[in-house]
Amino acid sequence: MDNSGMYVGLDIGTTSIKVIVAENVKGQMNVIGVGNERSNGVSRGVIVDIDKAAEAILRAIRQAEEKASIEIHDVIVGIPANMLKIETCSGMIAIDDQSREITGRDVRNVAAAALIQSLPPEREIVDILADEFVVDGFDGIKDPRGMVGVRLELHGTLFTGPKTIMHNTRKAVEQAGLAIRGTVIDPMAQGMMVMNDGEQDFGTILVDLGGGQATAAVIHDHQLKYIDVDQEGGQFITKDISVVLNTSLDSAEKLKRDYGYADSTQASDEDEFPVDVVGQSQPTPISEKYLAEIIEARLDQILKRLRANLDKVQALELPGGIVLTGGVAALPGITELATDEFGTNVRVYVPDQMGLRHPSFTLALALVNYFGGLNEIDLLIKSALTGSTQLADETDEIRQREAEAAPQSDASVEPQPHSQTNDKKAKPKKKSRTERVKKFFSDFFD
Repeated sequence: MDNSGMYVGLDIGTTSIKVIVAENVKGQMNVIGVGNERSNGVSRGVIVDIDKAAEAILRAIRQAEEKASIEIHDVIVGIPANMLKIETCSGMIAIDDQSREITGRDVRNVAAAALIQSLPPEREIVDILADEFVVDGFDGIKDPRGMVGVRLELHGTLFTGPKTIMHNTRKAVEQAGLAIRGTVIDPMAQGMMVMNDGEQDFGTILVDLGGGQATAAVIHDHQLKYIDVDQEGGQFITKDISVVLNTSLDSAEKLKRDYGYADSTQASDEDEFPVDVVGQSQPTPISEKYLAEIIEARLDQILKRLRANLDKVQALELPGGIVLTGGVAALPGITELATDEFGTNVRVYVPDQMGLRHPSFTLALALVNYFGGLNEIDLLIKSALTGSTQLADETDEIRQREAEAAPQSDASVEPQPHSQTNDKKAKPKKKSRTERVKKFFSDFFD
């Protein structure tokens, strides 16, 4: 399936809102625009003021539009892992009284059957992933379309989260004048991008050190298995610096970024810098080591809590170790501090795209990479969340036309020059097919 198209990722963070506009051409994601604005109305990863959050989103979108020279109408939104629950699910439908070929509508219907869950009123289904399909008892099937059977089953993974998070996110995005093309759970998108195939297979821990909170996610067998969210992040480090040094929050944030070290043993006790202290007319000199000790104290608390919860599920025994990302991961010495705390191999992921070489851009970039890599089966399953059959009908029509056209292309025993011409003319249909499939998600929550 050709995934050529335009994708816009929206990362609604506690300290900043990031927008990335990317074009997927033959599997290669090319970033053509970036927006980065200070966040407002967001606390610990959750929108708490819809109006302020919508204004901040709109500012970031306008910035990305200007750089990409396009108008943005729909976005792929990241959903934080706060209070996220992971559980197995299954669904089963009867295809017909007699055997017939399984269609895209059947795939959507069996996914809808798997979504029938008894949930508390405060929770909502966030996403569903298919692990396998079973056709008449034959399991391990990834794409059942075109197969013949009378019974279709789906075994998958269901993700549920608080309704408040989902509602506030939708409302803020819509209030900013945008449509939600799709939603992706933050650590799921990040894990698929920052880890290689071996790390996802054998098991690796992703630790996202964000501004409002820290999230640890375990990826094993290419699936999100465990989530732990610590309600402290980079903002708390900034507040500690502000309180201890008696300086403003803006000044404390600048000190953290310009002179901060995560590991105090790497900071110098001789190198000093001026700090504007409240109530004093002259700046006060502070050493790098003293600032690093303030930063390390808070980071040490965060990492210790994460380790305690990861130990409970024996996640630190996984061979892949830990991958750090998020804005706080940019602090010098973070790798050494985390290695000492977790007792396993640690590396920091930094995007390699020009202009995005900072860990804080990982999530926004991961959103477009993840959604751009979805195949038709993934999209059909996601369409079950909306209750619409439009996507299934369209893909069935396309497959039927392709099947009808197949005998004509096979009829010629010897390839002729005009056959190559016809093949080249047929390629635009493939692009049109993708556009129709992906366009469905422009009205994801409508």
